[in-house]
Amino acid sequence: MPQTPDNSETTTSPVLNHDLGQGRGVWISTYGCQMNVNDTERMYSLLEMQNFVPVDEPEKADLIIINSCSVREKAVHKTMSEVGTFRKLKDKNPELRIGVGGCVGQQEKENLIKSQPMIDFVFGTDQIDNLPSLVAQTYEKRGKHVSAKFEHRAPYHIETMVRNPGVSTFVNITKGCDNFCTFCVVPYTRGREKSRPVQHIITDIRHLVKRGVKEVTLVGQNVNSYADENVDFSDLMAKVAKETDIERIRFTTSHPKDFDQKLADTIAQHSDKIMEYIHLPFQSGNTRILDRMNRIYTREEYFAKIEMLKKTIPNVVFSTDIIVGFPGETEEEFLDTVSMVEQVRFENIFAFVYSPRPFTKAAKYEDQVPEEIKSERLNRLFDIHEKMAFEIVKRYEGQTLKVLVEHADREQGKAKGRSTANKLVHFLGSEDLVGKTVDVRITKAFPSALRGELVQ
Repeated sequence: MPQTPDNSETTTSPVLNHDLGQGRGVWISTYGCQMNVNDTERMYSLLEMQNFVPVDEPEKADLIIINSCSVREKAVHKTMSEVGTFRKLKDKNPELRIGVGGCVGQQEKENLIKSQPMIDFVFGTDQIDNLPSLVAQTYEKRGKHVSAKFEHRAPYHIETMVRNPGVSTFVNITKGCDNFCTFCVVPYTRGREKSRPVQHIITDIRHLVKRGVKEVTLVGQNVNSYADENVDFSDLMAKVAKETDIERIRFTTSHPKDFDQKLADTIAQHSDKIMEYIHLPFQSGNTRILDRMNRIYTREEYFAKIEMLKKTIPNVVFSTDIIVGFPGETEEEFLDTVSMVEQVRFENIFAFVYSPRPFTKAAKYEDQVPEEIKSERLNRLFDIHEKMAFEIVKRYEGQTLKVLVEHADREQGKAKGRSTANKLVHFLGSEDLVGKTVDVRITKAFPSALRGELVQ
């Protein structure tokens, strides 16, 4: 089993006062997955408790944090580029502090400060709760600081922190990953897999309901491998459905190897609350490539999961993640991926060219696919799916869907929300509908969104 590289820890936490921010502005730039979005909310909450004030643009900030992603190489480049754009801001405001967190912070550590001297501090994914202490040290002008230690033995005990949760919000239930797919850096940037205690999750959701939340998405890198003593993900889903007043439940991202009949049955049994939309990454449609990826299932086994889910969950809707141009992928093997998309008929696909990541096994494979071939295959895949997607969503036209209204524009008299199948729906509606589930008859369907009319 691969080992997580050593992490540095060069800070000593000072005693905090609750006016650390002194009303200073803080701006956080966020890249990546839902975990990062949720982490940013946590950062803002922690800093607001120290009297930092969120601002809407970096020019107004005295503290800038980049919550970074390293799943793909371009995301790392974006982080480096964005740091560079803040150079002029720091020249104008010597008191400006710049920090980098998230997966790039965990991955690069002190190398970030060496390559970008304007960075004042770097922190890893396991050090978010220590952010106020780290910021305090930067304002005490005690030099540059790196805090990227993994707390491997510490239990995953956190409280969901969301400043303005609105109608729908995320709830982290796991972090890290033990799968070690050969293309993925997550086990090295997020650490080994941990699950939160079930009762903590139930308590958080109850509190969110009291704050007006109608829908939660349970989040984890491999969400359906959740395990807390004798409670697995299926049991957790059932408990959330039965023991809280939340109206809708979603989850992401699930791994095919952990999607069994028990979980499918639970979704079907609680269809009044658990939505029928399932994001199930397959990454490649070819068994040889799946084996090289260490995905622990074959093409045939993935198809079997899909058929099981279609049989168990009426009206189930699928989306997926795909990697194009994995090392050694031939044209014929790429066409297996195309045929997977065509046969399953995913409503949405999230496809990317393979990007070598540090520490991963696949980055060392010698049979890397040329960039121009990867790009050509990706464009071809998108073209094929786009034509399919218009055909697939036509079925919604004329249907009446249950839509949870998330936003309304008073001036324009327009509202929008999501159906049970996670389709964004636009229609004419008033502000008083926000937070309510209404019937909308679909008049026009596009792959990215639906248009409809409110059924009075």
